Amino acid sequence: MQIVETVPPERLFRHYLYFSSFSDTMVEHSRELVGQMVERLGLDDRHLAMEIASNDGYLLQFYRHKGVRTLGIEPARNVAAVAREQRGIETVCEFFGRELAAQLVAQNRRADVLHSHNVLAHVADLHGVMGGASFVLKPTGVWVIETPYVRRLIENVEFDTIYHEHLCYFALTPLERMLRLHGLAAFDVQEVAIHGGSLRVFVAPEQSPWVRLRNDSVPRMLEEERRWGVDRPETYRGFSDHVLQLRRSLLDLLHDLRRQGKRIAVYGASAKGATLLNYLGLGPRDLEYVVDRSTVKQTHFTPGSHLRVCDPHRLLETMPDYVLLLTWNFADEILAQQAEYRRRGGRFILPVPEVRIV
Repeated sequence: MQIVETVPPERLFRHYLYFSSFSDTMVEHSRELVGQMVERLGLDDRHLAMEIASNDGYLLQFYRHKGVRTLGIEPARNVAAVAREQRGIETVCEFFGRELAAQLVAQNRRADVLHSHNVLAHVADLHGVMGGASFVLKPTGVWVIETPYVRRLIENVEFDTIYHEHLCYFALTPLERMLRLHGLAAFDVQEVAIHGGSLRVFVAPEQSPWVRLRNDSVPRMLEEERRWGVDRPETYRGFSDHVLQLRRSLLDLLHDLRRQGKRIAVYGASAKGATLLNYLGLGPRDLEYVVDRSTVKQTHFTPGSHLRVCDPHRLLETMPDYVLLLTWNFADEILAQQAEYRRRGGRFILPVPEVRIV
């Protein structure tokens, strides 16, 4: 699945306002994964861990702590600077593709482990990234891909994750076919809960011992997707009906609360949040303000809906009756952080996969 509009990546990603380290969930998720990979691959200071779209060093810092050499590749100048200056992660400020991969190989920098987390969805030149990865990986290297799973998007009505930055929405079936075109193969796959349900795919060169010894997780998931209907249009046709039903339910709830005189704020100045607010036509007449932990977003306004972004402490200062949680993919983390607001009687509205109040 893909959208048909492509915004030039230079316009989107040279200055970026998403910093992965603001999410405790993402940081812990990365720490656990790095621990697993160091043990599974036997990594030490002789090896190189590389990440495509390495953001602020949220993941590579854990390899560095374990003595593994690191190299980040991050096109956003402001984000790459944070990785270098605050975490000591060497970072190449460029888009990854065949050309950059060739430069790295010429410098004798090939990856023992290569990561790309939540980046393939953003890439217009998928074959450039695939080709670059096949070139920069050592013959015994492993590429770890994490990407939101289109099956969960459909089943959980995650319509708000469909926006301009996300060009593609992956299942394992097309991903495996694309890897094969570049001499790569998946030898293990897991489904992980992060971001509403994601695939974690372990990839290596086709002639790698990893591929020769692969487990049955890949063929098993390919068969599950076939039965689910990954390549049948009818699998997707009901999605819009479910989105319309969710929209009606959420608008009915919010309008009813407003009629009762309830005050409603928002948590999460995210891209998915902007998508939801604009699709529902919500703004200052319906909602008071947005809070977000990211200090680089605070004092700005949400696009289209024009709600001011504030520090989360404002919830305790003003005590709105309800908070619409737009970053529902980090619900457990945020609800725990806002325990005092909830103890005082504040309640959260979760919009996806169905409207509910907690």
